[in-house]
Amino acid sequence: MIYPKRKLIKDHEVNDLETIQRSSTPWNGVFMMQGIGLAVNKGKPKAWIVARELVYLIEQRGIDVYLEPELAHHFERDDLALPITRFHEKIDKVFVLGGDGTLLGFARHFAPYNIPILSINLGNLGFLSEAEPEDLPRAVEQIIRNDFYIEKRMMLEAIIIRREEQLKNFIALNDVGISTGSFSRMITHTVYVNERYLGSFSGDGLIISTPTGSTAYSLSAGGPIVVPYIDLFLLTPVAPHSLTSRPMVLSADEKLRIKVDSTHQDIGLTVDGQLGFKLEVEDDIIIQKSPYVTSLIKWREHNFFEVIRKKLQGEN
Repeated sequence: MIYPKRKLIKDHEVNDLETIQRSSTPWNGVFMMQGIGLAVNKGKPKAWIVARELVYLIEQRGIDVYLEPELAHHFERDDLALPITRFHEKIDKVFVLGGDGTLLGFARHFAPYNIPILSINLGNLGFLSEAEPEDLPRAVEQIIRNDFYIEKRMMLEAIIIRREEQLKNFIALNDVGISTGSFSRMITHTVYVNERYLGSFSGDGLIISTPTGSTAYSLSAGGPIVVPYIDLFLLTPVAPHSLTSRPMVLSADEKLRIKVDSTHQDIGLTVDGQLGFKLEVEDDIIIQKSPYVTSLIKWREHNFFEVIRKKLQGEN
């Protein structure tokens, strides 16, 4: 069988993307089921066990399934092997096996292809996960029946500019953090919104997060919880040396420019708490809404407030 390649979202198609981004969209089978890819945190032994069971369950329903070559070889199923860089050619859904950190990494990888992701929790909190290992047969059945909806999660784009030269681009699902690496050494962030001066923040750092990231690092730094289906930026100072610095909510349609200043060079930028880049004094960081979104598969019977109560407030 010859599989058509999934179309890559281009910048000129952003307007079409934005028309569906602001709501939770039922998956109505626009694409016929091509196949399911398993993106696995190979550092978790349980993930290998769950992956093997999923292969059985998915193939039992007559759906093609693809694995990274290392897993396929371990299972003696080299016929299922496909490098993850080619998953988008043959799948229209991906199951991510791991914790929230695993999901963040794969979300950045699959974002340009707009492939819906079902996150299966093998971590601790599993705040972004929708399925548990004990519910695999039910999860596969719901996917086959199209009994789910797609929740489009806004992403950030960060551009690092040094001496008027663009050095690096990143995308993030949760947040971008700018911080000092040394104990008790402040840095100052001067923030502009659409080139209008907003203010300066001195302290340990500054977090720019999406609504999805509002329950991550920003929450620990005193930021608010934001429902995930609206588009905005959260600007949260970390240990500010001020009595008046407070988190701010800004429109996602605006462009932020942040200039860093310090008496030392121990400054860094982090993306989703996973990727890092060393900054220099006078660097500019441009933060704007990414043209990509993360498409999360969600069950209809769950809702965001239930997740908050159970996973952040400990409700049974």
